[in-house]
Amino acid sequence: MDVDAVVRYEPRGAARALFSNRSSEVVLSGPAGTGKSLAALFRVHLAALNTPGIRCLVVRKTAVSLGSTTLVTFEKKVAKEAIEAGLVSWYGGSTREAACYRYTNGSMIVVGGMDRPERVLSSEFDLVFVDEATELTETDWETLGTRLRNGVLSWQQQIAACNPTFPTHWLKQRANRGGITMLHSRHRDNPAYVNADGSLTEAGRDYLARLDRLTGVRRARLRDGVWAAAEGQIYEEWDEAIHLVDRFAIPASWARFLAVDFGYTNPAVFQWWAQDEDGRLYLYREIYRTRRLVEDHARQVQAILAEYPDEPAPGAVVCDHDAEDRATLERHLGLGTVPAKKTVSDGIQAVQSRLKAAGDGRPRLFILRDGVVERDEALSQAGKPTCTAEEMNSYVWAVKPGGAGDLKEQPVKEADHGMDAMRYMVALVDLVGVSRVHSPARAGASGGRRTSRAASRYGRTIG
Repeated sequence: MDVDAVVRYEPRGAARALFSNRSSEVVLSGPAGTGKSLAALFRVHLAALNTPGIRCLVVRKTAVSLGSTTLVTFEKKVAKEAIEAGLVSWYGGSTREAACYRYTNGSMIVVGGMDRPERVLSSEFDLVFVDEATELTETDWETLGTRLRNGVLSWQQQIAACNPTFPTHWLKQRANRGGITMLHSRHRDNPAYVNADGSLTEAGRDYLARLDRLTGVRRARLRDGVWAAAEGQIYEEWDEAIHLVDRFAIPASWARFLAVDFGYTNPAVFQWWAQDEDGRLYLYREIYRTRRLVEDHARQVQAILAEYPDEPAPGAVVCDHDAEDRATLERHLGLGTVPAKKTVSDGIQAVQSRLKAAGDGRPRLFILRDGVVERDEALSQAGKPTCTAEEMNSYVWAVKPGGAGDLKEQPVKEADHGMDAMRYMVALVDLVGVSRVHSPARAGASGGRRTSRAASRYGRTIG
């Protein structure tokens, strides 16, 4: 079958520029919904169709995220007709060969995640495409570059696609130094949202209206495509490439805690924390939901604890001071609670200290990816954070009225619900002094109540 009969794609703007660019490293950067990933996938797919025997790699930080996003786009929007025509077939992988798309002309697109680097780094490639490249470290990126030595394609290239993040991110800095060519993608490049004459399609009107509801730094990045830092950002030390880590099996010996910030119209946040033997804290699970009663949250927490019977129960439940909500939570959850230390300034400083690298070069606070139990679609549709990690870059100092930009010593009370719960957790360990709390036995809720109240009363390590 003629290849031209299979491929239907007309790139615009930065997407078109990608097809003629021969830089060894190139990144498509732009707002959400401009077709960056689609363009890069078509670039790789067309190269595989037209050049027999080349080897390509499509990768994300984790294999799970790749399978649920990038590969869905590839199969439904990029290679659908080629797959139906029998030109491309899926191979699920084996102990000797990574999962890949095989082309009848001998070309191959290997897929995988950097959470299993041995699966994707054991071969050589002509093209590498990294989706959501801001999730990777610069070491990840440079390591992938060492695999570009297959030599079948006349030129070898490493392609990235990403939404902008903070301007000091390694990817932006690498572009500033000239180490990577940055192509700026815009919504007019996406024919699904913008017609050739510049008018919006119906889908484009709906999508851009959603982006228009974003505020602050999230609007600058996801609507306008700017590599922007939030003015007055509180946690400048936060770096997703460092502090946002892949999920792993947490040892049963690590202490566990639950941190709670109540809410109804605003999100209620329930955070599960683990503390390792060196005192580092890991946020590994959370409920982040609006319009749900405290007793309903308590039932969900109980269901989650029952779902993981081998996981230690929280040794302390630290939460906001609302007396009625605390009483309701204790009654329905069957665990006592610790009132949070709510002084803001020293709590923020304690979190900032944990985000900085310690003596061994590693920070002392991490958030595990994909920890939200269920996504609040109402928050997502409104362009608001849906988890604690999404609040980090938007958490800013308030500006004094008439202060010509002078900042207050208090944060803006907006999109700060995960921030409050995180501050309660860090303050409990670093300011109150409760650490390495032994988790109560699962057999009786009373054990949990005694342990939590002891933590509140003594404010020290409980052994």
